[in-house]
Amino acid sequence: MALALRAPLFQPLPASIPAPSTAFASTARPSSSAATATAICAAASPFTEATSSSRYRRDAWSYTAQDSSSSSSAAAAAAAAASGRRDDEIALQLPELRRLLEALRASRGKGLEGERGGGGPGRVALVGTGPGDPELLTLKAVRAIEAADLVLYDRLVSNEVLDLVADGARLLYVGKTAGYHSRTQEEIHELLLSFAEVGANVVRLKGGDPLVFGRGGEEMDFLQQQGIKVEVIPGITSASGIAAELGIPLTHRGVATSVRFLTGHSRNGGTDPLHVAENAADPDTTLVVYMGLSTLPSLAPKLMKHGLPPDTPAVAVERGTTPQQRMVFAMLKDLVNEVHSADLVSPTLIIIGKVVALSPLWVESSEHDALNNENSSQPSTTVSPV
Repeated sequence: MALALRAPLFQPLPASIPAPSTAFASTARPSSSAATATAICAAASPFTEATSSSRYRRDAWSYTAQDSSSSSSAAAAAAAAASGRRDDEIALQLPELRRLLEALRASRGKGLEGERGGGGPGRVALVGTGPGDPELLTLKAVRAIEAADLVLYDRLVSNEVLDLVADGARLLYVGKTAGYHSRTQEEIHELLLSFAEVGANVVRLKGGDPLVFGRGGEEMDFLQQQGIKVEVIPGITSASGIAAELGIPLTHRGVATSVRFLTGHSRNGGTDPLHVAENAADPDTTLVVYMGLSTLPSLAPKLMKHGLPPDTPAVAVERGTTPQQRMVFAMLKDLVNEVHSADLVSPTLIIIGKVVALSPLWVESSEHDALNNENSSQPSTTVSPV
């Protein structure tokens, strides 16, 4: 079916990445070929990519060394990240991280009893930022972000959300992409613990909800075992935010009696999506696949093999709820090819189930395809010269 884009529903902040100059309303469809879709796909990401300039502007403080400028250190870090040399990048950050820890420790020692910094360890807040649109943040999340001393943020925290961090706070990227993890999960645990122990108010920002495929449970468990107070501030998980954006009810009386969230990631990085297909192929259940772009070619045929009808409606949504959102609607049997043709990139959420056909965009996509088919089937008319 057709590819669609979302028009921005809010005015981006001045410092944010601009929306692409070519925009279509969510109900519109590009009139040109896949080349147009690819060009729009190349627009600036609303999220923090591993080697993006916005990342190094935010994290410049962590590369400042006594014997070099922050700009040259950040440039060296960017080069290390671009070539996948994670350890080199971390080594450039270590001196300043240690210096910040010592400063916080000294400040805590001088603090008056009962004041922040002098009355015991700090706290860690695991904050969900939703699928990307900053207007979907909760008030509690905004207050936590504005009060943070140190913010550890993931790739899928949008730039507009990071604009809310106070000027005096420090930001540190700990995001992960396929083939490049800026920090291992164990290193993230140690960073959270180290700064909380010296009295800092630490915020761990995660896209979506921290406890839905966000590894927030692992971080909470680790910190609580070390005696650190942890607060979890939920976010709107991508399934809810993106489904609402597209007008898809995840459950609907007489259509879908349950909803199931799946991870499309194989634990060992393979193509087999965790052997879930045989249990997930229920026509009365809505399936939502997180991080499923790479394993979709394996998952879709398995779902059909285990009983899900090939004509089950489905949609794949790239960068949902952001100005750069793109959508591909298709029947399950065609979804893999359509996603490939549209050249969707991560992050992409996939929704499979009869409820997808309840979206007004599904009707428009069907009508668009029917019109294209009708036009392509009409015989051409040749006019002979007189």
